Amino acid sequence: MGPFSNALTRWARKRSIWVFHLNAASCNGCDIEILDALTPRFDAERLGVVLVPSPRHADVMLVTGVTNPMMRERLKTVYEQMPEPRHVVAIGACALGGGVMKDCYSAGSGIDSTIPVDLYIPGCPPRPEAIIYGILKLVTGIPDPVPEGEAVVK
Repeated sequence: MGPFSNALTRWARKRSIWVFHLNAASCNGCDIEILDALTPRFDAERLGVVLVPSPRHADVMLVTGVTNPMMRERLKTVYEQMPEPRHVVAIGACALGGGVMKDCYSAGSGIDSTIPVDLYIPGCPPRPEAIIYGILKLVTGIPDPVPEGEAVVK
């Protein structure tokens, strides 16, 4: 693997974002907005965002809902199934801090108490434009890893 393949890999990771959606006990409002962002009206695919059916193929995990006691272990398992480098986006007020279900006996807090979160998109539910904008900001904010043996020019 030479420097060309490393540059090509970095270029492809920023222009082909494969996302996996995980509903962690939400009301489905945020789920509808995520699916709306992927429809032809908003067309996130033109920007390289593609929904994949398995966490083993995903670069980014989109999580909605709260982490109740039953969901904590499943959330950790799905997170560990993702290949490196992996990123997590918390979407909606429930995923950020519990939202309207914060003080319920059966609901936990936001997902950041269970797995590390790279980006928060607030709203109840957030608009599809905000979801697309957040994913693109996450990807453009990820620094390119410097491969071994390459010089860093500042």
